[in-house]
Amino acid sequence: MSALRAAETPTPAFRFAHRPSEADDELFGRQPATRSELPDPVPLLTNLAHCVIEAYAGARDLEQLARWVTDDVYRNLAKRVVLASRARRARGVNAQRPVFSIGNIHMYEPVDGAVEAVVMVHQRHRTRAIAIRLEGMDSRWRASALNVL
Repeated sequence: MSALRAAETPTPAFRFAHRPSEADDELFGRQPATRSELPDPVPLLTNLAHCVIEAYAGARDLEQLARWVTDDVYRNLAKRVVLASRARRARGVNAQRPVFSIGNIHMYEPVDGAVEAVVMVHQRHRTRAIAIRLEGMDSRWRASALNVL
């Protein structure tokens, strides 16, 4: 009977010879990049500021920013976009493309592969500052912190 049961039990088609370990994350996870491997951050800072203001105004889909920001930044932006949308609905205002211009960009590089910047955004009745921290990951910039002030 035991020989019959052994024959009836299915055997896996393959067996894992190697189990994933913490060392694998170092090889396959996001890799930090040095400043020499990264492009000029100014165009990304300008585009991020532009897209964030439009997303808050309801004129741009937030998913268009997903590839430029980390997951935490995306979740934070999503909350703010939802709150802005609720505020517009409560006032009975439709989403419109905002009119603004990008002003000065003040950058600082605290360590190799990271840029902290403040982008000034000028609108008709207000000026805003957007604080952005970019970190080099996988040979490209990603925003690891973003706040609209």
